[in-house]
Amino acid sequence: MYGPDGFYRRPEGPAGHFRTSVHASPLFAAAVARLLCRVDELLGRPAELGFVDMAAGRGELAAGVLAALPAEAASRARVYAVEIAGRPTGLDHRIEWLSEPPERLTGLLFANEWLDNVPVEVAEVDAAGVPRHVLVRRDGTERLGEPVSEAEAAWLARWWPLPPEPGLRAEIGLPRDAAWAAVVSRVERGLAVAVDYAHLAGARPPFGTLTGFREGRETAPVPDGSCDITAHVALDACAVALPGARLRSQREALRALGVSGARPPLSLASTRPSEYVRALASAGEAAELTAAGGLGDFGWLLQPAGIADPLPGTTDPLPGNTDQSYGKTDPASG
Repeated sequence: MYGPDGFYRRPEGPAGHFRTSVHASPLFAAAVARLLCRVDELLGRPAELGFVDMAAGRGELAAGVLAALPAEAASRARVYAVEIAGRPTGLDHRIEWLSEPPERLTGLLFANEWLDNVPVEVAEVDAAGVPRHVLVRRDGTERLGEPVSEAEAAWLARWWPLPPEPGLRAEIGLPRDAAWAAVVSRVERGLAVAVDYAHLAGARPPFGTLTGFREGRETAPVPDGSCDITAHVALDACAVALPGARLRSQREALRALGVSGARPPLSLASTRPSEYVRALASAGEAAELTAAGGLGDFGWLLQPAGIADPLPGTTDPLPGNTDQSYGKTDPASG
């Protein structure tokens, strides 16, 4: 996945195999830009406003956010795209291309579909009721290995209990918890947001979620670099113990940022037809971004650092919000 010939270094980039919200519509980048502006206001409009696009792909979100910012905010913005692949040609020169996020940030760190590709161990219950690591060969053939470690067993007991029923599976989220905590620690003041298809305690999938994607289609997760390998994220486990941490659906978050799938009034079609067509297309894109059963069900984990919640609402603070399940979109959307 990450080596010299790995999937994420392929020339076509992730967009050649699946669509994220970033690829679905420029409305997404515009909404993130509005979120950055809200963070900017809560920070008191600092001289330097940071924006980090984690797992930037080919820089699509970073470029879209920069383009959507008001001129005054853009003049103070320092935009970082964090990605293991090389810098794409033609990317806006104002975007800094990094392999790691900056050590300190005042602003917004946004991780869209990053955590689902942070590697995790898969555990499966054996015939004796013991959770063991699932080992895999390069061709995708699997077998059970050693029992999970003490730390992994403790994580499972807390976040994804496995009854002693052979064949039940879980993805042990410890590496994702650590990865998220590490990047959140770099936000001195501002907001960190993780967006992913996710599930919460009380609604974990009994057989796990590990899968692959190749050229827009779901496929077996074969670890040969030819396909994306991904698994849903236990976002509630990732949440860092900071005041104000919240989990919202993408539908809730985007609507709070002004993205609505409402159709334009039909009267507009006769008075200003070209405007009506544009508004109708925008409504269709917004509907896709907020759709139930698709992108709208993605989870947004919001972690403020030294500021108020920029998306106040009625959603319960974590960790009490454990009665919802955020599901994966269709294969074409990745």
